[in-house]
Amino acid sequence: MSPDEQSVDDQPKVVRPPALKGREAFKTHLMLVVTLALCALAFWFELGRAERGNHLSWAYVFEWPLLAGFGIYMWWKFMHPETEAHPRPQKTAKVAPEYAGMLLAWEEEKRKLEEVARAEADAAASGTASDPERLTDQ
Repeated sequence: MSPDEQSVDDQPKVVRPPALKGREAFKTHLMLVVTLALCALAFWFELGRAERGNHLSWAYVFEWPLLAGFGIYMWWKFMHPETEAHPRPQKTAKVAPEYAGMLLAWEEEKRKLEEVARAEADAAASGTASDPERLTDQ
């Protein structure tokens, strides 16, 4: 089977964590509120120092709001892990023509190994022993 003929079931599935709910969501909201309060307090403190003549504090006057913005961004990512700004396209294997046969042979070997492992797991689950040599000769 060529890579173009693979079915949708053969494509790797992206597993995304569920959105936070309950106690975890409350902790995340609380952390955001505390972070924003500390950033606002630090901004006010550094603004006062900058206005009194400390020139280095002007850098912090702009840094604290940026840090607060980053906190909001991370809060959003934690609360909504299933959203992705730029969905990534499926990557297709691009192989030089002289190595295409080797790739197909490797994929076939992987498929056989997966079948053997699946058969052994099924046999172990049912309590019967199986002979791996017998499974690979089929």
